[in-house]
Amino acid sequence: MLASIAETANELALLVNEAPTRDRLALMRSSPEGSILGGSGFEDRAVGGWSNPTGVELEVRFDNGEVIANVVLRRAFEGAPGRAHGGIVAAVFDDVTGFVIGKLQEPAFTGELTVRYLAGVPVDEPLEIRARLDGRERRKLFISAELRTGDAVLARCRAIYITVDLSRFAGAPDPR
Repeated sequence: MLASIAETANELALLVNEAPTRDRLALMRSSPEGSILGGSGFEDRAVGGWSNPTGVELEVRFDNGEVIANVVLRRAFEGAPGRAHGGIVAAVFDDVTGFVIGKLQEPAFTGELTVRYLAGVPVDEPLEIRARLDGRERRKLFISAELRTGDAVLARCRAIYITVDLSRFAGAPDPR
């Protein structure tokens, strides 16, 4: 059975490899206002994209200037027994704080991401992340977030994003 699954997966991988290259800048330019730059993100994101079969289960909404994400980290992301790997926690923070940028409709990239782990992050349990813009200085956007289960804060994040002119963002052709 595993050999059959592997053969099917290889056939599907060939189809993907033959498909046209994705152009995220073109997607951003052609999307209705507020859809991609407005914070919905790309469905094939490395961490929380719905069409990524290895992605985390992530549901994001916006409320009163905050991004609120509900997430369940499954056993595939386990580090210590029953606990999520710290790297996936950092990756989820990076993904969720990126929604703040989407809401601002300003393309940016992660310049710095600092995570403070306060307790073990459980796997297979509902978690919530809240992220917000704390301020800006020229091209820098300062964003903070916390991950919690119930009232208990398990980790905090501070991120600095650097804004980029849309004409130079996401693989835009070099204007030179």
